[in-house]
Amino acid sequence: MSVDISVIVPLYNEEESLPELMEWIDRVMQQHGYRYEVIMVDDGSSDRSWQVVRELASKYPHLKGIKFRRNYGKSAALNEGFRHARGKVVITMDADLQDSPDEIPGLYRMIVEEGYDLVSGWKKKRHDPLSKTIPSRFFNKVTQLMSGIKLHDFNCGLKAYRSEVVKAIEVYGEMHRYIPVISKKAGFGRIGEKVVEHRARKYGTTKFGLERFLNGFLDLLSISFISRFGKRPMHFFGAMGTLTFFVGFVILLYLVILKYLQNETGMTERPVFYLGLLTVVIGTQLFLTGFVAELVSRSAADKDRYLIEERIGDDE
Repeated sequence: MSVDISVIVPLYNEEESLPELMEWIDRVMQQHGYRYEVIMVDDGSSDRSWQVVRELASKYPHLKGIKFRRNYGKSAALNEGFRHARGKVVITMDADLQDSPDEIPGLYRMIVEEGYDLVSGWKKKRHDPLSKTIPSRFFNKVTQLMSGIKLHDFNCGLKAYRSEVVKAIEVYGEMHRYIPVISKKAGFGRIGEKVVEHRARKYGTTKFGLERFLNGFLDLLSISFISRFGKRPMHFFGAMGTLTFFVGFVILLYLVILKYLQNETGMTERPVFYLGLLTVVIGTQLFLTGFVAELVSRSAADKDRYLIEERIGDDE
């Protein structure tokens, strides 16, 4: 049977919120007559989250579960969910009840009827402290400028995707914040935005600290570099190496000419001589780094595999 919507819920120690979330999702789906599946990916929880998922699966036939043996991170959980999703539209949401399942029909319509490849939620009115909202605004503005994608909330967990998008991309590390950027680089440029409800956290505490903003900025630099030079690193390292080597060569050539035309002495005592040697060496190293990176990029075909302890539901 075909599936209209796959809802992917990455979770980590969210045992209290899962029954309410699943009941809410099921109610929305039944009201609108969607054929659906829910894939809950337990990212190595240490509480009773997986036991709760198993209990819910016996009650809701549309629920599937995947449990990692250890905590790999949200990106790994989303990537595994994407791999098993069968829906024409894939929707992701957090398990803490801060994302409202009532937004699902609107997101679905934007994908199916308005033709978007990806729709990102925008938590315009947030129930978070200033210690999170102010850095988040700065982070989103920097990401807008660097990526050219006009979204207000890149880190919103509530997003909708055309099925072809999630099957064409790979999310790893901490790259879940930049799925719109990854999707655009993969050729899916119709990216929209929808204002969504942001609810106050009902259970537990946040799993993310302020370090995520520093990590997020570093990830943005990584994804910008990889998207441009991942398949052709020689274009970056070779260009930098050639330029640096050329500067050093010109410096040393100038000193040689000065020595023989003006009979200058003590050339090796000049600081500029060592600067010339240094730039020649660095240029050579950068050039060789480009060659090695080319070899690695052409031979590295293995992808990360996540050790799954248990799975619920038929994913074939």
